[in-house]
Amino acid sequence: MSKSATSTKTKPAAKSKAAEKNSNGIDKFAPTLAPHITCRDAAKAIDFYKKAFGAEEMMRLPGPDGRLMHAAVRINGATVMLNDEMPEHGALSPLSLKGTPVTLHLNVPDVDKWYARAVKAGAKATMPVADMFWGDRYGIVTDPFGHAWSIATHQKDMTLDEIQDALKTMGNPSCPDAAKDSQGAARA
Repeated sequence: MSKSATSTKTKPAAKSKAAEKNSNGIDKFAPTLAPHITCRDAAKAIDFYKKAFGAEEMMRLPGPDGRLMHAAVRINGATVMLNDEMPEHGALSPLSLKGTPVTLHLNVPDVDKWYARAVKAGAKATMPVADMFWGDRYGIVTDPFGHAWSIATHQKDMTLDEIQDALKTMGNPSCPDAAKDSQGAARA
């Protein structure tokens, strides 16, 4: 560069949020894994999740008929996507399916507080909070829309061997089957 030439640093043009992607093609504003649940009356589900889990609403996209085609909330720092039932497109909720094989899991600082808040908001207490052999304090609720939620606070770091030993000392543990219990709650 000659002595008379000047070096200027230019700022690159700002990209729109829609254009921002990681180099691997994944939208940098989207999590790499997020549950996407179907609810009978997703708008009411959003209101419930706000009361039960302190959810922050991120967006709603109603379709021409008013049903939510897509919505998203943030619960405990994680994105949960949801939509209304649309049987004509195969989108059925646990209430229509008479249960769910899936449990959504929350790791929280105070399981007892979160569990009580969910039950107060209308969730069914499926498995009471208790200290578990794997080092967590843990319980399960089923929301009014048929989705099962396990809630836990980690209490103790344990190796796999320690967990296996703790399980053996329990003998024949009787732990409620969360999927079975949530199916019963969905039928009610």
